Amino acid sequence: MKKADDIIDELSPIERKILPYLDERNVSQIARKSGLDKTSVLRALEFLANKNLVNLRIEKRKIVELGVNGILYNRNGLPERRLLNLLYEKQILSLDDAKKASRLSDNEFKAAIGALKKKAFAELRNGKLILTAKKEEISKKSLEENFLSSLPLEHDKLQPEQAHSLKNLLQRRDIVKIEEKKEVIFELTESGREIVRIAPIKTEELIEQLTPEIITAESWRGKRFRRYDIISPVPKLYGGKRHFVNQAIEHGRKIWTEMGFKEMTGNLAQTGFWNFDALFTAQDHPVREIHDTFYIKDAKGKLPEKTAERVKKAHEQGVNGSKGWQYKWSEDEAKRVVLRTHTTALSAHTLAKLGEKNLKELPAKFFAIGKCFRNDTVDWNHGFEFNQTEGIVIDENANFRHLIGYLKEFAKKMGYDNVRFRPHYFPYTEPSLEGDIWNEDKKQWIEVFAAGIFRPEVTEPLLGKPIPVLAWGPGFDRMMMMLYKIKDFREIYKNDLAQLRRIKFFDDKR
Repeated sequence: MKKADDIIDELSPIERKILPYLDERNVSQIARKSGLDKTSVLRALEFLANKNLVNLRIEKRKIVELGVNGILYNRNGLPERRLLNLLYEKQILSLDDAKKASRLSDNEFKAAIGALKKKAFAELRNGKLILTAKKEEISKKSLEENFLSSLPLEHDKLQPEQAHSLKNLLQRRDIVKIEEKKEVIFELTESGREIVRIAPIKTEELIEQLTPEIITAESWRGKRFRRYDIISPVPKLYGGKRHFVNQAIEHGRKIWTEMGFKEMTGNLAQTGFWNFDALFTAQDHPVREIHDTFYIKDAKGKLPEKTAERVKKAHEQGVNGSKGWQYKWSEDEAKRVVLRTHTTALSAHTLAKLGEKNLKELPAKFFAIGKCFRNDTVDWNHGFEFNQTEGIVIDENANFRHLIGYLKEFAKKMGYDNVRFRPHYFPYTEPSLEGDIWNEDKKQWIEVFAAGIFRPEVTEPLLGKPIPVLAWGPGFDRMMMMLYKIKDFREIYKNDLAQLRRIKFFDDKR
């Protein structure tokens, strides 16, 4: 246990300043008498609590206070009081005259009439407002008026009539509000009382820090340095860092580039042509309905003429031996603008650009990581906006085993070894698969991968011939959830400051 002299030698200047005033038991009073601001006083009390000189606790209290309108009404009178005074003079008024003469807003006038009718002070008859209150009732202050003039009050100590007034006034706009306030309560410990008793005797000035001036003048000779407490807990410092979502995206980008992929970028808003049609998604497919996709109202985009003709043929007649969808393809439908539902729209753009270059750059590998939007119900595993990572490999010799290899390798580099794959169906790939990652917290498989080999109906219109194209679109946010041990998808984007501080800077070596 530390000696009293050692503890006194450890006291900082702000701790020493508040010691003589700790009997005040009030932070504001201590601040006024010590000359410190409230923040410095609170910090000094925390330092003293760390030294076991004071016991600190925080008490929360609900305080009923005047709102913006309450301040105005407390000064000028409640709307019903102003209307009542006017009626006392006139006895009977038409609604139009009453509103004009009272100078009340529509909401105030309606509230005033309702309050007067409720108290049987006035009644409406044939479009006229008629006074029914007695003189003594008019001169007497209402419960609400008395309540407003008595604020602020502690919520838990309200009398029954005050609680009734509060209930009525809370139904009206900005008259009263309930604020939760924190009060710091402290008391000296036995050690604290001893320190307060003997500290004034030890008036020797201690040197806080060694400066060049002190060294040059040698004024430190014969003086004592303040002892520093290196054991007591101190507030955590949170340095600036990138948002953890951006850190994870950068990590994913690093993985793909290390695997030899080039990045694709593009707009969040795409025409239905690039988002759906170029990917051989039929124009009557349910995914194109507004309950699945966000459309930008009245917006129309342009179509690439030659590519659009080839895509139209694939839809109406088929290519490479297929029959297509056997319907009349609509150019207007393809021009509609959507918030992209997947980053696969970027793959369609990229394939079309490669086709224009006569395929001189093949084989080639591309990736994207970007935001997508779907009209989904938000829950722990879904959101209406999310990040997806896209990948395509264009190679005459590519096959299904290569596809699974790329997916496993990416999952492994992201830190997931327990992966499974199963057959699935997508309009634009054949064969197709979905892949899951095991979530240990939820004790269930979480769908992450959607992948396959693009159908000839996709590749021939865009590339000019049906070259094998491996394609995938993992849900990157779901992988991110497990990476950071986030249990609810909604936590990713709520920007909780405590969470952002708690999450460690991403370490791609872990």
